[in-house]
Amino acid sequence: MINNLLDILTYNNIYLFANWGIIPFWIMLIILPNHVVTNFFVQSIIVPLLLAAAYGYIAYNIFLDGNILDGFELYSGLDGLYSMFSNEAFLLIFWLHFLAISLFVGAWIVRDSTRFIIPKFFVLISLFLTYFTGPVGLLFYWFIRIFFSKKISFND
Repeated sequence: MINNLLDILTYNNIYLFANWGIIPFWIMLIILPNHVVTNFFVQSIIVPLLLAAAYGYIAYNIFLDGNILDGFELYSGLDGLYSMFSNEAFLLIFWLHFLAISLFVGAWIVRDSTRFIIPKFFVLISLFLTYFTGPVGLLFYWFIRIFFSKKISFND
């Protein structure tokens, strides 16, 4: 049973499952942002925990392969980053990182936009930008938020 599960947990399958599996949660944020189901799944720690479990599994495999120090190439410049991303385990671990953080930011945008009564149109643009570009969506939302909250705050 465990061997069958490990045969299924290839890096490519984890990538496909995470990549396609995250989409329903983004759809919930866009269509039903304040629904109880969205609050349970997207506004909770459930999805980030699932992504963290996959992250942990891959990190464990990197450790078992003896490649754990390869990740430190990240700090040696762009060539080191390029070299590190040529390793599919490191590339996947960073992609899971991006998916988890982006969804977390998207959920925060929805909660925060409710607090400041920001029109759905601007929230949708922010969510789409966050899904596809991460920090650009957050930056866009922050500027919109300044306008509607009538203040600049860096630590709300």
